[in-house]
Amino acid sequence: MTVRRGGGRVPQRVLVVDDDRTVADVVCRYLTHAGYLVDHVTDGAVALAEVARQPPQLVVLDLMLPGLDGLEVCRRLRQRPDGVPIIMLTARGDEADRILGLQLGADDYLSKPFSPRELVLRVASVLRRAGGEPAGVEPEVLRDSGLELRTGPRVVILDGRELALTLREFDLLAHLMRHPGRAFRRAELLDRVWGWSFGDQSTVTVHVRRLREKVETDPARPRRIVTVWGVGYRYEPTAPTADE
Repeated sequence: MTVRRGGGRVPQRVLVVDDDRTVADVVCRYLTHAGYLVDHVTDGAVALAEVARQPPQLVVLDLMLPGLDGLEVCRRLRQRPDGVPIIMLTARGDEADRILGLQLGADDYLSKPFSPRELVLRVASVLRRAGGEPAGVEPEVLRDSGLELRTGPRVVILDGRELALTLREFDLLAHLMRHPGRAFRRAELLDRVWGWSFGDQSTVTVHVRRLREKVETDPARPRRIVTVWGVGYRYEPTAPTADE
């Protein structure tokens, strides 16, 4: 997979972090065959150093790593300002682990055993969203009472302060703000934001919770992203101004 830079095509770089060399070999071969430039490390601390040295476009991250585990690696990567997309790939596939990974800011989650082809599709999907608006689509600026979302640079500002949103958090907020007052079922949001026709709907719940912590004055009593009981969620505009 390549992106255009300065008129040329530059391979997108993926960092695979997995101490299981058999799994890592399969992942690296499939991603390389798909056109990505792939690096592989087996240790969490080394992964953080590698990201600092040469930030990749995406990280495929195992959870059960020696020393610094994948959850801590994810937590530290989320402290970086570049918001590098993360896909967790792990044998720990129960709901609690999946929710914890998403709460820490992973953009996607695949459980072992997995389909390498599905992983390649997930990587492409996450990178496509991270690349911003496709050619021919006009950037949008969505505003609501101190909250401003700019789709071009993928920036969200609340009361003059830029927020650090993950890829999926940004896409979810943009989708909800584009349709103020409309209730969406979790399955609809999973389809329209994640591009999944099926999947664990708790993924949506976790991302809504994280978004509320960032855009709501009181996340326990949300006024922007409200729960529609028995349905899902709705974006409720708050006191629109004349120019909004």
